[in-house]
Amino acid sequence: VMREVHRKCPSITRIYSIGKSYRGLKLYVLEISDKPGVHELGEPEFRYVAGMHGNEVLGRDLLILLMQYLCQQYLQQDPRIVQLIHNTRIHLLPSMNPDGYEIAHQLGSELCGWAAGRFTVQGYDLNHNFADLNSIMWDAQDEAEDLSLISNHFIPIPAYYKWPNASVGPETRAVIHWMRKIPFVLSANFHGGEMVVSYPYDLARPTGIPKKLTPTADDSVFRWLSFVYATSNRAMAQQDRRVCHGDDFRQYGDIINGANWHTVAGSMNDFSYLHTNCFEVTVELSCDKYPHQIELQAEWENNKESLLIYMEQVHRGVKGVVRDRDNHGIEGAIIVVNGIDHDIRTAVDGDYWRLLNPGDYEITAKADGFYPETQTCRVPYERRPTICDFVLTARPPTQLSSEQQPVSRGQMRWVRKPRQRRQRQ
Repeated sequence: VMREVHRKCPSITRIYSIGKSYRGLKLYVLEISDKPGVHELGEPEFRYVAGMHGNEVLGRDLLILLMQYLCQQYLQQDPRIVQLIHNTRIHLLPSMNPDGYEIAHQLGSELCGWAAGRFTVQGYDLNHNFADLNSIMWDAQDEAEDLSLISNHFIPIPAYYKWPNASVGPETRAVIHWMRKIPFVLSANFHGGEMVVSYPYDLARPTGIPKKLTPTADDSVFRWLSFVYATSNRAMAQQDRRVCHGDDFRQYGDIINGANWHTVAGSMNDFSYLHTNCFEVTVELSCDKYPHQIELQAEWENNKESLLIYMEQVHRGVKGVVRDRDNHGIEGAIIVVNGIDHDIRTAVDGDYWRLLNPGDYEITAKADGFYPETQTCRVPYERRPTICDFVLTARPPTQLSSEQQPVSRGQMRWVRKPRQRRQRQ
């Protein structure tokens, strides 16, 4: 199907593989953009991921239908789709666990059951297979005297998780490499078995309570992103629908904090938020993990508007470029939003995107060797980004080097044992 879409729309599509499954099946991605294969300055990167659990097949088929729809509507010059493709670089990964899908597919809709194909051939649940960065962050916060020195963004992958010794599937490694290579801004991954949108954190902070509301610093943004998908979904919007398996999510507006539902360590949502710039949610698409083929068209109609309007949210907030006085983009500059304890970094050309709800924000750009700059940026209610560019002035070489300067929260490197460090002092 990907090859056929590319044949029909060669100017806006590209097929590439991010790696292979344990059995050697390629993890294919279809990119849709007005300049495939190119990161354009100021254009945000978006991704959808399906098939993390191989027996939850609806997301896989929805992404295949989405590819065809975007190509078809672009050829017909649908203004909404043309604008989306010209202003967004879209990446669609329909099958993150192709080995598991093959197992489920051989059994079929009636016989694959609740678990057959869910795990990889090696036995990994890929949604528990990412590094648990939450616990590292919380341990450091519990031991630190000054919480402002504890970062909750770009937390490094810990030594125990390094390959090849760690129990990490090749599918997980491929996705992590993909995340680190492309400066994704927004994502969603698709599951099945329930009807709800869940948002980070997925892991509850240890309190002795098995599940507990554990919001991120960007809780209002995550709630909005989840709300947008849920309220645009025809099936979720039906208040008289049946409850899937005991949890009635209608009372929460069909969205829920992941840790307040069922706490999960090593989820892709949490890893994406704590290790990269990308905001990600999980969409549980249907009560039935493996619907019959005859149901597919109705499921597409249920989700089509949700898929489109969620992608459009990547343009909500502020974006810009951080440059020096010679007009060179500064890679790795830190973007700090006053009052929100979660920073992001600029991409290789100095461009950045920061998802924010409407309002006025005091935003600071800082980088090693430069004076920081702060400005107030207003995010409107219209779905368009506010441009906030920064030009940083280099510090004189006679001043202290960055290694001698006091280290800010946004600039510090992770310290695994702050308590031992404090005792030495």
